[in-house]
Amino acid sequence: MGKIPFNKPYNSGSELYYIAQSVLNGHSSGDGPFGKKCEDLLKDIMGVSRAPLLTTSCTSALEISAMQIDFDSKSEFILPSYTFVSTANAFCLRGAKPIFADIDPETLNVDLAHVESLVSNNTKVIVPVHYAGTSCDLDELLRISRKNNILVVEDAAQAITSTYKGKALGTFGDFSAFSFHETKNIICGEGGALFVNNENFRSNSEIIREKGTDRAQFFRGQVDKYTWRSLGSSYVLSDISAAFLLAQLENIASIQKKRMSLYNTYLENLSILQDKGILKLPSIPEYNEHNAHIFYLLLDDTETRKKLISYLKDKGIMSVFHYIPLHDSPMGENYGYKKGMLPVTESISSRILRLPLCSAFTLDEIETVSDAVLSFFGIVR
Repeated sequence: MGKIPFNKPYNSGSELYYIAQSVLNGHSSGDGPFGKKCEDLLKDIMGVSRAPLLTTSCTSALEISAMQIDFDSKSEFILPSYTFVSTANAFCLRGAKPIFADIDPETLNVDLAHVESLVSNNTKVIVPVHYAGTSCDLDELLRISRKNNILVVEDAAQAITSTYKGKALGTFGDFSAFSFHETKNIICGEGGALFVNNENFRSNSEIIREKGTDRAQFFRGQVDKYTWRSLGSSYVLSDISAAFLLAQLENIASIQKKRMSLYNTYLENLSILQDKGILKLPSIPEYNEHNAHIFYLLLDDTETRKKLISYLKDKGIMSVFHYIPLHDSPMGENYGYKKGMLPVTESISSRILRLPLCSAFTLDEIETVSDAVLSFFGIVR
């Protein structure tokens, strides 16, 4: 068997055909026929009454949300430090100060007791990150936000098809942002979607996404001309990208079935390592149905992780870790943070290792990775 990369983009079969149709039908820019079909499918997948807005990325969706929050020079927003930089950038760009919370050592989602302790009169928004397609206790999060009149923006980049108590992640906050980057479960190279669950923000979200104009209303015949209404940017996904995305969304059930099968194979093969106390495997809260986005190992220390990465690499297997905590970064230092402030985040970040997982992999490839991990720890099946 050849080398096993960390990720291989998965094609469901119709992507190139749909892209060709998008080019030939003469509408390859945004909000075309393929984009509309994607939005309708996403509405059905999420079980909501209003379709989302397709965007160029999850980052774009977060930025559209942030542009509608009334920030001033004292404003703050609370988020986990254990996340990708876009979660912070979207709100920092509007002048708000990030207030970093620690994470729960079991779920790797934001620690809500810590979040509540960080709430101040300056807190404008809480941004939970649904890590690995799981979530924090969203009932408790909403209790905190409503008690303090704080908005919630769900960073659901990793959470397509995941649920909390039977309801789709991304349907709880005022806004939610999803990613279709090629490393996600459902992909189109680069892309995203914004769900606006608070109707007070729906119209303005559409305007910001269209460069600050009411162009979308114009094309629906709601205004006789379109003009500049507010600040905005170019956040609309092209119909070529939407054509690729449609092929994925039409096959979301089979894609997820395959991915879950691969995830469960890892779980079955590697559970002996957890049983022996050698490492920890992903912990899924009882209230979540996850989407098999990530399969990770929590090792004892950084040195063990370093040796395992090298061992797997020698066998042609690519494994990675993430994230460098945002508070422990040059930008984090600029905001007054330093190493040692969030002990759980720092511990997890130093010990976590992600194994290759995507729908393009075969069962044999997952078995090969599993056997390599087991052999590192002296176990042969």
